[in-house]
Amino acid sequence: MQGGGGPDPEPEEEEEEAATAAYAEQWPRWLQPLLSARFFAHCKTHSDSHRSGECNMFCLDCSSAAAGAGTRALCSLCLAHGHRDHHTIQIRRSSYHDVIRVSDIQRFMDIAGVQTYVINSARVVFLNERPQQQKPGCGGGGKAASASANLCEVCARSLLDNFRFCSLGCKVIGCSPDATKARNWLLKAGADGDDSTSSSSALRNADKKQSFTPPTPQPTLPTKRRKGIPHRAPFGSLIVEY
Repeated sequence: MQGGGGPDPEPEEEEEEAATAAYAEQWPRWLQPLLSARFFAHCKTHSDSHRSGECNMFCLDCSSAAAGAGTRALCSLCLAHGHRDHHTIQIRRSSYHDVIRVSDIQRFMDIAGVQTYVINSARVVFLNERPQQQKPGCGGGGKAASASANLCEVCARSLLDNFRFCSLGCKVIGCSPDATKARNWLLKAGADGDDSTSSSSALRNADKKQSFTPPTPQPTLPTKRRKGIPHRAPFGSLIVEY
């Protein structure tokens, strides 16, 4: 059809839009940008202020209204200037990975089936899948798989009984009819957002054998002292007579 209208959308674009609409109905609209946002980076908006700290806050209201477009992590000054009376949540960190308190997130979404952990006396859940050195059951890891009968349905991480997923991101993927499309849906938020998103890159690298443990520093050898001229102890040759 010719006319003044734009080109017809490609089949892949239509399929992607349909998948996005389906996931938006199944999950909260703020979940996709939350799982793809980069936290604990310095705020670019308030970089000149000495009061600005790390961006470890997230606004659920603004993320829902923007449908994931342009949403990002926030610092304390961002909250004070434009997010008062909004529903916000704080992100914390454990072993270089983002976590959120169960008491904060369970008010807004169902986290049933996600493994919880106690860190600093608070029960938390991880936002995204974490890289593993070697997945159970792969490359000679059969013993590890047999030792833990309960594994994450998405990344095969060892879990306690009665849990199905190790993180919120794994639950989104595992509860979707098409795991590949669900993973792409999560990654799309990182690609559409600003260039500072890093949680989505963690999803891309989840299958790679890498460790976020800092390297062990090399021990410092003691400096050898240079030998000097030997000195005889004072009064060493003195003979006391009685």
